[in-house]
Amino acid sequence: MQIDQENDSTSHLLKHGRKLESGNLILVGMMGSGKTTMGRALAKHLDKIFVDSDEEIINRTGVTVTHIFDIEGEAGFRLRETAAIRDLAGRDNMVLATGGGAVLEEQNRTMLQQNGIVIYLKASVHDLWQRTRHDRNRPLLQTNDPHARLTELFNQRDPLYRQVADIVVQSGKQSAHALMLHLVDEIESFRKSCLGS
Repeated sequence: MQIDQENDSTSHLLKHGRKLESGNLILVGMMGSGKTTMGRALAKHLDKIFVDSDEEIINRTGVTVTHIFDIEGEAGFRLRETAAIRDLAGRDNMVLATGGGAVLEEQNRTMLQQNGIVIYLKASVHDLWQRTRHDRNRPLLQTNDPHARLTELFNQRDPLYRQVADIVVQSGKQSAHALMLHLVDEIESFRKSCLGS
């Protein structure tokens, strides 16, 4: 009986591969959805390393994301983002907060899905606008109508976030600590469902 259980457990790990084995948690969602705040809280609570893909790009280039957008445009930034995600995806036991547009590239979506449990922090456009409207470090929102731009980005990206996500949670209706504890429960439930399927 014990041998059967071990074989069963091994087959589930093979089926889900690095997604479970890596110990990685990957946060996706719009700018202002709380990925960095939640990522830091999860990493501290679960004793994992926290990495922010935008910070990783800043460390590699020595300049801000806004500066990269100014010099290389969004296309140049996306190339740097894919390179950073490719390198980060090989690490273990981390919580990775991705940039809001990381899901736009199909290869990024594949890498994220294969290398950790993906959590979509979903927030309403109104909440996102409230959180980002005074932030000058968000190049895509430097327009005459940031609310309309956020709506457009949300409509474009929401289906992609849902496509890659293993877990979807609404951010913004509870405290960061309460949301973090809820997420820990969701992650455990997801792991159990994978190992039991």
